Amino acid sequence: MIKTLDRYFINLFFKKLLILSVIFFSLSITLTIFEEITFLSDSSTVFYLPFMLAIFDAPTTLLEIFPFIILITAQLFFIDIIKKKENELIKINNLSNFYLIKILTLCSFLFGVLIIIVYYPISSKLKFIYSDIKNVYSDDGKYLKHLNDNGIWIKDEINNEIYIINGASKKDPFLEDVFISKFNDNFDLLENIFAKNVDITNDKWIIKNPIIFKDNRQTRSEKNIILNTHFNIDKINSSFRNLNSFNLFQLVDIKNENRLLGYSSQDIDLHFLKIISLPIYFTILVVISSIIMLSIKKNKPYIFHVLLGISLSVVIYYVNNIFNVFGLTNKIPLYLSIFFPMIFLGIISIIGLIRINEK
Repeated sequence: MIKTLDRYFINLFFKKLLILSVIFFSLSITLTIFEEITFLSDSSTVFYLPFMLAIFDAPTTLLEIFPFIILITAQLFFIDIIKKKENELIKINNLSNFYLIKILTLCSFLFGVLIIIVYYPISSKLKFIYSDIKNVYSDDGKYLKHLNDNGIWIKDEINNEIYIINGASKKDPFLEDVFISKFNDNFDLLENIFAKNVDITNDKWIIKNPIIFKDNRQTRSEKNIILNTHFNIDKINSSFRNLNSFNLFQLVDIKNENRLLGYSSQDIDLHFLKIISLPIYFTILVVISSIIMLSIKKNKPYIFHVLLGISLSVVIYYVNNIFNVFGLTNKIPLYLSIFFPMIFLGIISIIGLIRINEK
């Protein structure tokens, strides 16, 4: 009988999870498709491309809101069994409230593992395709960025002149050993500029003590050159990668490349930790949702507890983001920025579990 109950409750949980995921997936496509239509409005392309782009982008959007979906799924699960009085089956089999929570935590942890192993590799591949297609039709095509073993490469267009910029390494807020080639709109070389350091704090780059090669002559300038570009340090740090478009193995490779080139990899570490910690995060959210729903009193409507759960998920989301910012700005260790909120929520969950199991 207990095994039959296990199967029933597991199926009920995943059924509701699937329904909610499909709803939010469809919603994401619906909302995104109008944005893609606007984006492609000036381009000659096939009529179904906006729909394809919306589909390719939706899995990444869904990944961001899965914690919210998990929490709501657990709440709907409890509403369903309480309304149908299926919780009486648990009492008949001499099982405690902890039995249901154990089933849900197992399901949520398994779902988190499946996200890492199956879902994320697929969503990252689709996001990569999405980014590639968008780049083809983007006006930013003339502002190219690339990162390889020779450092950072940037193509910029400033006042009808084309700049090819190569920096061997980056130590914020400077590009180091920078070589700049300037061309006219016919791509005739006008001059080359070399500098040991270029301040890229904002889009007005300060080229310090440049050496200028022009008309077969080399001159050293004691004055700094100001170059008005389309890039600043934040744009450079973020523009080389949409981390959601790389699978976990690629993230490790990019991190290693960045370390060799002297680039910061904190954002990569943060993203990596967020993905691999999803099973634990989902489990904690399910426990919190279970505690809320099993505390339902007869004089309180279900919607009160659902709204409480939603409000709590929003608070958790913003608290996580605040700690992530602390981690990225080195105010606290990066690992702590991910796991401290989970540890805190875990302690609260354990206290709640003890109280619930006594009922």
